[in-house]
Amino acid sequence: MDIQAVIHRPMITEKSLKLADSQRYTFAVERKASKPQIAQAVTQLFGVEVIEVKTFRSAGKQRRFGKQRQVKRLPGTKKAIVRIKPDQKIDLFEVKEQK
Repeated sequence: MDIQAVIHRPMITEKSLKLADSQRYTFAVERKASKPQIAQAVTQLFGVEVIEVKTFRSAGKQRRFGKQRQVKRLPGTKKAIVRIKPDQKIDLFEVKEQK
């Protein structure tokens, strides 16, 4: 699998920013990606050394669309929490304080 296709985007939420303080970063990843593929993609894209990868899948939800309010199912997602070495960081998750 292509390295660029493994990681879709970083997840920037309150919880993920708190995890970033303890060297854990959250990404939305391809559903078919394995833990070694995710670790390799993070290493190559951000230049950090990965210690651990935890993944989980969330089921797709049902939503109503259109004038007839037809029920459609949205696709599920897969997220990965990646832990890196203590002396490294990923700059995407840095928050600058406002005055």
